[in-house]
Amino acid sequence: MGRGVRPPRAATAAALLAAALTASLAAGCTTTAGPPADDGRGRDQSSPALEKRPKGGPSSALAVKLDNVRAARPHTGLDAADIVYVEQVEGGLSRLMAVYATQLPKTVGPVRSARESDLELLRQFDRPTLAFSGAQRKLLPLIDRAPLHAVPPGKAPDAYYRSTDRSSPHNLYLRPRRLLDSAPGPAALTTGFRFGAAPEGGTAVSSRTVRYPAARTTFTWSESRDRWLVSMDGRPAVTSDGKRLAPATVVVQHVKVRESAFRDFLGNNTPYTETVGSGKATVLRDGRAHAVTWKRAKAADGTDFTAKNGTPVNFAEGQVWVVFATAS
Repeated sequence: MGRGVRPPRAATAAALLAAALTASLAAGCTTTAGPPADDGRGRDQSSPALEKRPKGGPSSALAVKLDNVRAARPHTGLDAADIVYVEQVEGGLSRLMAVYATQLPKTVGPVRSARESDLELLRQFDRPTLAFSGAQRKLLPLIDRAPLHAVPPGKAPDAYYRSTDRSSPHNLYLRPRRLLDSAPGPAALTTGFRFGAAPEGGTAVSSRTVRYPAARTTFTWSESRDRWLVSMDGRPAVTSDGKRLAPATVVVQHVKVRESAFRDFLGNNTPYTETVGSGKATVLRDGRAHAVTWKRAKAADGTDFTAKNGTPVNFAEGQVWVVFATAS
């Protein structure tokens, strides 16, 4: 990822959600048989005709919603993401949103359903491509009007496949280059993140854990690798080819998590993570923790992270993980 400021890009958006619980406690999805289809409430209910447009574009980042229960691990292609967002979903579990701009891996997965608050989060990008599986029927008109390219399996069946080494619904994978011709580059990352020299001060830390009711993510500093090693639910997080997930910067962003207007088919309310507003955050880089303030004035803006004296806080070059924690 390049240095400097990535300016926010204007957009309008809508809401998206699909959720159901499986017997394996995978938040928000039911099992379907046959060829790739959505794993929300039945078959893919998106618009029947695939939008006629050139694949990708110079400013189209790819966002992929990923399963994150134990049965879904290890992930494939997650180490190639520029940004990884971690959010709380039904049952106190976690789910990931991986954003790709500087490189496209051969395969990404396992892919699962998105949530209403994901669309607010994605408004900071310029018409991103969203790969996901599952959608509530009543949200379809909103998805159709959203300023993004929503591409579930029903719209691009050749881009998805189900592996034979895992059980459904944890076996749906995406071939990104069947959605984008090439990686759009760092200009597509319109998040407002800054990269450069480390801020002054901070507190030396060896690890930091973010806990949800039924999930936890831990980041442990590795001096030899100059990276934060990721663990999930007490186990080292690796990719399917054995690479340890190790971002250069971790942001623990304290946000309001409230009930949404939607529930899964069991009646569980879907948490809504508010990413527009302001609050406290911790930036982990270079083995130190920096207490900062975050601010995102409107959905079309990126997020500013500033120190107590009001100066912008730089991230380290490399992958960034943003973990949304409930504000106290």
